[in-house]
Amino acid sequence: METVIEVKGLSKSFTLHQQHGVVLNVLEDLCFSVLAGECLILHGSSGAGKSTLLRTLYGNYLPAEGSIRLLHQGQMVEVVGAEPRQTLALRRTTIGYVSQFLRVIPRVSCLNVVMEPALARGIAPGLARQRAGDLLQRLGIAERLWTLAPGTFSGGEQQRVNIARSFMVHWPVLLLDEPTASLDEANCDVVIGLIKEARQAGSALIAISHDPSTRNAIADRYLDMTPSEVNHAC
Repeated sequence: METVIEVKGLSKSFTLHQQHGVVLNVLEDLCFSVLAGECLILHGSSGAGKSTLLRTLYGNYLPAEGSIRLLHQGQMVEVVGAEPRQTLALRRTTIGYVSQFLRVIPRVSCLNVVMEPALARGIAPGLARQRAGDLLQRLGIAERLWTLAPGTFSGGEQQRVNIARSFMVHWPVLLLDEPTASLDEANCDVVIGLIKEARQAGSALIAISHDPSTRNAIADRYLDMTPSEVNHAC
C-alpha cells in the first residue's frame, strides 16, 4: 500500500484579538501518514483540535508551520502554501470532506446537489443520476424528495444528502467529521458500509467519531490528539 497523505511538523494556532491577543496553540508539531485503504481515527477530548486538523488538511486553515502532502495524479504535492487554483484542483479530484453540516445553494434540488461532484469530473449526466439515485435510496431519502431543495429537509435528512454527495465519486483522501451524527441505527450501518467500500477502493480516510460502534467498525489506527502524545509523533 502506498502513502496517500503525509503530515510533518504541523502546527496551528489562533490569536484571540478580543481577548487581549491570547494565543491558542491548537496543533503542535503533528506528524502522521495514512496509506491507501486505511482509516485513521482522530481520538481526543473536545477541544483537542480534531476538527481544526481536518479543516487544515482541507485547506480552510493555513498552518503556522509544517507540511501536508497529498498523492495527486500520481505524485506527492504540497498543500501548505498552494495557489488557490491548485487547492481547487485538489478538492475536485483528490480530497473530499464530509462535514457535519450541508452547505448548498438554495433552491438547487436534492438530486442535483448529490450529482454535482460527478458532473464536475465530466461524468455523463445519466450515469451521475443513476449513482445519485442509488445512494439516496440506500440512505432512505424518498424519491418524492429528490426534486426538492435540501434546505427544506430535516437535519437528519440533510446529513444523509451530505453523505450521498460525498460518496458520489472516489476520493484518494476522504475526511469525515462525525459522519454518523444525528443518524438512526439503520442509516449508521449504511454509512459504515459506504466507508468500507471507499477503503476497498483505495481511499485513505481520516475520521472523527464520538460513536464507539462506528469507530470500532471503521478504524485501522487511532491518532491520539492529546498534546503530550502528538508532540512526539514525529
